[in-house]
Amino acid sequence: MEEYFGNELVKKFEEMMENNDEFYFDTEELEDIIVYYLELGDFNYADMAVNYGLKLHPNSLDIKIKKLEILLEWEEYNTAKELINELKGSSMENTDFMVCYAKYYSNLGNPKRSIEICKQALTLGEEENFLHNFIADEYVNLGDPFNALRHYRKALKEDPTDEYALENCMVCFSDLNKSEEAIAFLNEYLDEFSYSETAWFEYGQFYFNRKNFDEAIKGYDYLLAINSSSVGVYANKAACYEALGQYQKAIETYEEMLELEYTKAFTFYKIGLCNKALKQPIVALNAFQKSLREDPQFYLAMMEQSYLYEEMGGMSEALHFAKEATQLNENNLDYQKRLAFLFIDSGKFEESLACLKKLVDAEPSRFYNWYAYSEVLMLLGEYEEAVTVLNKAVKNHHRAELFYQLGNCFFNLKDESKGMESLQKALDLDSSLAKDMQKKYPFIKDEVKKVKARVKKKN
Repeated sequence: MEEYFGNELVKKFEEMMENNDEFYFDTEELEDIIVYYLELGDFNYADMAVNYGLKLHPNSLDIKIKKLEILLEWEEYNTAKELINELKGSSMENTDFMVCYAKYYSNLGNPKRSIEICKQALTLGEEENFLHNFIADEYVNLGDPFNALRHYRKALKEDPTDEYALENCMVCFSDLNKSEEAIAFLNEYLDEFSYSETAWFEYGQFYFNRKNFDEAIKGYDYLLAINSSSVGVYANKAACYEALGQYQKAIETYEEMLELEYTKAFTFYKIGLCNKALKQPIVALNAFQKSLREDPQFYLAMMEQSYLYEEMGGMSEALHFAKEATQLNENNLDYQKRLAFLFIDSGKFEESLACLKKLVDAEPSRFYNWYAYSEVLMLLGEYEEAVTVLNKAVKNHHRAELFYQLGNCFFNLKDESKGMESLQKALDLDSSLAKDMQKKYPFIKDEVKKVKARVKKKN
């Protein structure tokens, strides 16, 4: 960390800029300053250092290459192209330039040209690990996992501790559907580097994705033996136990994880789900409450409490937590449906209308959204509003149920001709529903008989 917090050259440069002074730096010192800013991602200061460096050393190729690097970061490709043309004659044996040259074509969406330049750079015998990864990434962009894998493996050979290359080797094996080769490669790597956390994690993930949860747990256990503070690994291991139906072991794993975490809301939530699966509603409820104490706006735990209270017959509590959860996640249509159901179940029909309207607006292709919406409007005596909704509904769903509902509305509004017309359409579409609809809407009972009699007379 000393290079970041005790860099005397950088302090000297920044003091000079603040005081509008001019100090002398040789090219190596300026390169160190520029690299410092590039590694921090502070391209404005890096550019100031480059411009000052070129003022002192206008012919420095290394500083000009750093200028090119900044231009590529800023996507100033026209200026970058001019600088590339200027440097090509003298810098084709400079690895840093070749990397920038390749990056220029990569950024412009020409991976083939980028690969050619990187392969040319490899002949210089420098940065081979980096260049093989670069080439592999470009093959990925070309949709060629076979050649990508070749170069990721070469990168790994140059630096066996390269986690990026190792992870991407496994991705390529997956893309090529070569699972046997993948695990053979991983086992071979682990034989040589048995303390590699990345390799054991990949081992666990490999078997987890193939639903071999016992073997996945084995990989995660090795990883935890190497590094017992890997929080995410506990979560993966617990997920394996859940998938195996071993909920008590999953809970024990999550509890180990709690000791390492700063944010515990999700872990308490997962413990609650496991206890729910074990048919321990009170214990589960306690875990969800702990989750909400950690994060009072964690709507997943709120909704789970709602489900548990409903199971235990506490409908007012179920409604309360469903309302709270839905307010925090209004775009979740499953939450809107649940809240609408709970409102209707508790006789709060007016409150359910807002949920039902959101459902028909978001999912007009779902018939039962319209059916429920119009049903509640009729229960409230809002027949005119129900007619408006049903006229929109029949445009999406030409179904008998909706025309029975329309008939009921029109008869309640004393519009007999439209009521008879709607009933006729309903009967034409599905007369077998008439008996149930007459029970549901007694108002249409005699009218159905009239329509049927009229049809019989006409025939």
